Amino acid sequence: MKKLIEQTNSPSVTRLLVASNNGGKIREIRALLNGVDVVCPDDLNLNLEVEETGSTFVANAALKAHAFASETGLIALADDSGLQVDALDGAPGVFSARYGGRGLDDVGRYRLLLEHMEAFPDPKQRSARFCCTLFAAAPDGRTCQAEGTCEGRIAHAPSGQHGFGYDPIFFLPEHDCTMAELAAQQKNALSHRAKALEAVYPALQKTFPELAL
Repeated sequence: MKKLIEQTNSPSVTRLLVASNNGGKIREIRALLNGVDVVCPDDLNLNLEVEETGSTFVANAALKAHAFASETGLIALADDSGLQVDALDGAPGVFSARYGGRGLDDVGRYRLLLEHMEAFPDPKQRSARFCCTLFAAAPDGRTCQAEGTCEGRIAHAPSGQHGFGYDPIFFLPEHDCTMAELAAQQKNALSHRAKALEAVYPALQKTFPELAL
C-alpha cells in the first residue's frame, strides 16, 4: 500500500482520518494501513463524540464517518464493530462497547458475557463472530463501505494479554487460542477488521482518487 501523497500546493491536504476515539482500533487500523499516512482525532486536537443511534454496524459507522468528515473537511474512515454470539441471539452486537451499561470496562463486559454464557457449556453452543463495517465519507458526500467477519467461539475463561475488548474470550479453534493470545501481526492477518480493510481498500482507491493510494 503506497503512502498517501500530500498535495502541499493545495489548500486542502488529502489525508485520511481514522474517525475513532478508540485507541485499540486506531492502533490496528494504522498497523493494517502500514505505509499509509493517516491521522487520528488526537493528531488534530479534535474531541468529537458521535452518538451511535443506529441499529446496525453500517448505520453507526456511517454516522461517525459523516460527522468527522463534516467537522474536519477530511475524508474520514469510521469503524463500527462488535461481537455476535449465536446463543444470545446475536448479542451484544451493536451494543458491544456498551454491554451491561457504560460503567463497565472491557474486563467487566467480557466477564458479564461469560456469566450469560454459563447456560451454554457445549462448545457447539458457543459459536460467535467478530463483525466489522468500515465506512468512508468525504465532506462532499462521496462514500464507500465494506464488511468483514471472523468466526470463532466464546471461551470458558479469559486468556491472553494482547488485543482489547472481547479478545481474551474469543477462541479461534483453528489456532487453538484466543484472539488475545495472538501477536499483533498474527491478529492483523486474520481479524474481522483486517478483512474489512482488505475489502474496502479498492473502493477507497476508486471513490477517493485524491488520496493517491
